[in-house]
Amino acid sequence: MSFDDEEYAALPEDRRWARKHRAIVDAAATLFLERGYLGTSMDDLATLARISKQTIYKHFGDKESLFIEMVTTIVDEISDPVHEEVLALQDTGDVEADLRDLARRQLAGVMTPRLLALRRLVIGEAGRFPELGRAFYERGPGRTIASLAATFERLGARGELIADDYATAAAHFNWLVMSAAINRAMLLGPGTSWGDLDQQADDGVRAFLAVYGLPD
Repeated sequence: MSFDDEEYAALPEDRRWARKHRAIVDAAATLFLERGYLGTSMDDLATLARISKQTIYKHFGDKESLFIEMVTTIVDEISDPVHEEVLALQDTGDVEADLRDLARRQLAGVMTPRLLALRRLVIGEAGRFPELGRAFYERGPGRTIASLAATFERLGARGELIADDYATAAAHFNWLVMSAAINRAMLLGPGTSWGDLDQQADDGVRAFLAVYGLPD
């Protein structure tokens, strides 16, 4: 929908505000992920969003605020469904199969070009925006690990897993599944072959259950 067509003009004011707000965030995601923080100007953002620069300032105040909201918006959109998936595992009837399915989806998700680019961007701007790295962690990996810990504790109470510290078990699961592929992606960059991600996820789950699963 264009911002100057009749359908848009007929929307309530709050809907029109929300539509423009989202258009600005989407434009910010495109440009910041392609060009970085310093390489993106407010004029570029206004052009891509098809919104005046003055409107962007009304919504966000400054470029820094827009940058921070862009990062947290993407992280929340990715993190929210993962959080729900992890908590749903508390009622699983097949721990190994469902952990394997979760691990495959998680690894495939974090290895998407968009999220890898966001991770590189946040790391690259950590000196300029130290609070952004904390927000990325707390709303992304940290939230997932906390959800895993709660789920593993529930499964432990059901006699499905064994652990002295479920927070540690959650961290182990996360990095057994994620670390090898993410390290290659972050250090070797785009265009590198990550190998068979499903096999890596399966291997991580197998290693996790060798420590925290029930004895045969």
